[in-house]
Amino acid sequence: MTDTTTAGADLLSAHAREEIDRWLAKYPLDRKQSAVLAALREVQHENGGYLTLPLMDAVADYLQMPSVAVYEVASFYSMFELKPVGRHSISVCTNVSCMLRGADDIVRHLESRLGIQTGQSTPDGRFFLKREEECLAACCGAPMMMVDHVYYENLTLNRVDAILDEME
Repeated sequence: MTDTTTAGADLLSAHAREEIDRWLAKYPLDRKQSAVLAALREVQHENGGYLTLPLMDAVADYLQMPSVAVYEVASFYSMFELKPVGRHSISVCTNVSCMLRGADDIVRHLESRLGIQTGQSTPDGRFFLKREEECLAACCGAPMMMVDHVYYENLTLNRVDAILDEME
């Protein structure tokens, strides 16, 4: 669908361009920027879980939008990482429902068990304890966490340990 002549877009894999084109087909031709979230998600996935400036520039070139607009999106949404992170991304909801049911204890337990603070990856690159999330929209299952985009609800410290033990 997209025939781009910009130099930076060649950093995108054929699969990434195909995925972006699939999203572009859903929007009017003059609204290419509407595919930026999907484009960044795909590029991040292919790059081991994080975005680089050259890759964000390539997305901007491909979508024919200013690089700064792509940077703004990537730095705003918590689903995007701008530095290398561990293989398994862990987010703990700390909003009111989860906080009242022990989310702070879950965060402290994860930090202790993994030997890191929120925003850090384990030295072996296995886990990334993402910043605490304001809300992951699972209040009835509080406390909850998301690991690699999979929700785990009604957590106890033992259940957190079991989930971590199952990760490769």
